[in-house]
Amino acid sequence: MRKLYVAAYVYMILGLIMGLAYREITKIKDFHGDTQLGLVHTHLLALGMLFFLIVLALEKLFGLTENRRLFATFFWVYNAGMAVTIGAMTVHGTLTVYGKESNEAIAGIAGLGHIALTVGLVLMFINLGKRIPANRTPEAE
Repeated sequence: MRKLYVAAYVYMILGLIMGLAYREITKIKDFHGDTQLGLVHTHLLALGMLFFLIVLALEKLFGLTENRRLFATFFWVYNAGMAVTIGAMTVHGTLTVYGKESNEAIAGIAGLGHIALTVGLVLMFINLGKRIPANRTPEAE
């Protein structure tokens, strides 16, 4: 459970830092347009902090960490997907603010990050499904 708390806490710190960075970078460059840099803050807070707080509550209710291998695979795949996705968004958004052209490689890397996030989410739901007891029939009680 501590690992989930630490993950949520780290994503909260990163989300707040990236919100500040977005504001300061766009202010320094006098940028007034759309950029993915503005979305990094929200993604870190929603897909990072809030997600892991929810998983922490699910762990408390259903013991998700009892299947150590499945839980560890979910945890590391999801976090790797977050790192790749957030990194690609940050690079793409910063290039936009600085007036540079982004290339297809950055979009491809972001796509790989999203695939890893999807795999992580599927693993989390598989784990949760194994931990939630099946419906009981009246005869079983």
